[in-house]
Amino acid sequence: MVLSIQELEWGLDNMNQTQFQAYQNIPQEKFTIVATQDIHDLKLDTKPVGYMKDAFRRFCKNKASVTAAIIIIFLLLFAVVGPFISKYETTFVDQNVQYLLPKSKNLQFLGWNGYSKKTISKADYIEYRAIEQELGVEVISKVYDEYTTETKMGKLVYYNTYYECKVNSYTATIMKEVQLTKEAYVALQNYQDENDVQVIYPITRMIYFKTDESVRADNANKDANGKFYSQSIYKDNANIWYRIQGSGNNKGIPAGYTNKNTYDEIKLTHDYVTSSLVSTSDDYTSKMRVSFEENNEFKYAKKVSGGNYLVRVNYNEYFEYLHGHEPLFLFGADQYGKDIFVNLAAGARFSLIFALCISAINLIIGAIYGAIEGYYGGAADMIMERITDILGGVPFMIVVTLFKLHIMDKVGTVTTMIFAFVLTGWIGMASTTRMQFYRYKNQEYVLAARTLGAKDRRIMFKHIFPNALGTLITSCVLVIPGVIFSESSLSYLGIVNLGVGGSTSVGTLMANGRGSISTYPHVILFPAVFIALLMITFNLFGNGLRDAFNPSLRGSEE
Repeated sequence: MVLSIQELEWGLDNMNQTQFQAYQNIPQEKFTIVATQDIHDLKLDTKPVGYMKDAFRRFCKNKASVTAAIIIIFLLLFAVVGPFISKYETTFVDQNVQYLLPKSKNLQFLGWNGYSKKTISKADYIEYRAIEQELGVEVISKVYDEYTTETKMGKLVYYNTYYECKVNSYTATIMKEVQLTKEAYVALQNYQDENDVQVIYPITRMIYFKTDESVRADNANKDANGKFYSQSIYKDNANIWYRIQGSGNNKGIPAGYTNKNTYDEIKLTHDYVTSSLVSTSDDYTSKMRVSFEENNEFKYAKKVSGGNYLVRVNYNEYFEYLHGHEPLFLFGADQYGKDIFVNLAAGARFSLIFALCISAINLIIGAIYGAIEGYYGGAADMIMERITDILGGVPFMIVVTLFKLHIMDKVGTVTTMIFAFVLTGWIGMASTTRMQFYRYKNQEYVLAARTLGAKDRRIMFKHIFPNALGTLITSCVLVIPGVIFSESSLSYLGIVNLGVGGSTSVGTLMANGRGSISTYPHVILFPAVFIALLMITFNLFGNGLRDAFNPSLRGSEE
């Protein structure tokens, strides 16, 4: 029989007389000592876990929130680093590269190559083919379909041919006419000679007569074949290529369009070409490195008012001459020829800083106001709540409109928007703080601090406020996407414009792209994707913070 010391002591205290006598008769050798040392609790092997560390562990278990946090970090890095890694400045503007599509040398295998599928007319199709023939570049990589439409207007029938093609936006309008001073004109020729490239191309213009049997006889003339043709129209397009006639009096006169199928008939007016192009010297001394036909002489410039020269250039080469690199836009270019990538990064940085400032101001005002409400309660709480009810009843759109009308001219757009967002934005933060103070102000540690003589300010901001900080941080984080979305909506609707003074915002970029959403959707696509990612990730991130800081609110939507 084996008994522990505790069992033996208990037995001796509770046995009756008969049992005690029986116990005395048990030989001593029958007893065995089990434990010879004191029994106590073991020392804890784990270290204590603080509140923030425990919250971080809970947050890491939420995979959606962790993913959202990673995306937010990526968006922040894009906003901070983007303007520094781009070749362009936010002030860069070039109308000659407007609406170029996204292109990247490293992502062309993903289709990020500046091409788009579009439907073009027969005239555009032949023009693109002429560009390919003149420059040796690819404009149309693939033709998917060709079809003809028939349009009836009374007794007249119009036939139009269209091509569904894959077109390179960087070469579709590659030839441009630019005005240069004499010094710039000479410098560009020297650049050609030094780098052995052809930037300046022959400049020619023509007058064409488009034959059209649908034209009424009383409004048009007939050609030699009895067909009607319209009145003469000057075709002034740098992307049309002409062959040039030979020497003598015909020097520099266009011989005709490379593909006469563009129009039924092409006629040239000698006087116009002579007076505009031939009679004035082009002062061209550089050589022609791209030859279309042997023994041809070309005209390279036309003198215009002010002693300047009108020059037809390959704009891809001219762009590299101006900026030191070829035109390449990772997110494409907008209607002003501005780089969408650098402007989106700068706009995102401005929008995030703008939202953070408003969120911080709302936190400070709301925390102080709500702390006073929740701590003192009673009449003070009732009066202050009525004030917030009155302010909260004023529509935000009314606030923005009134501020815009009365103070925007005095303090500027950004300051006006800050005032508008702060005027009523702190009310939600104050309500959250008030609720947290009502929750904690009667806790035992608060009563103990009050008993020990702690003042109200110390109790409010030393004992109660830190416990409410987790919920307030969550509310503060959720304010950021709301501010950015509101600013974007106001900019998109044209109510405010933060893109002044060289600055821009995500909302301004979206507003600029709304006019081209059907033809050039990339202008509005990237700002819209940024806003969507920001809204989704910040909400998931905020929910994760809420569950981490206050597990009792897990799954709550408020």
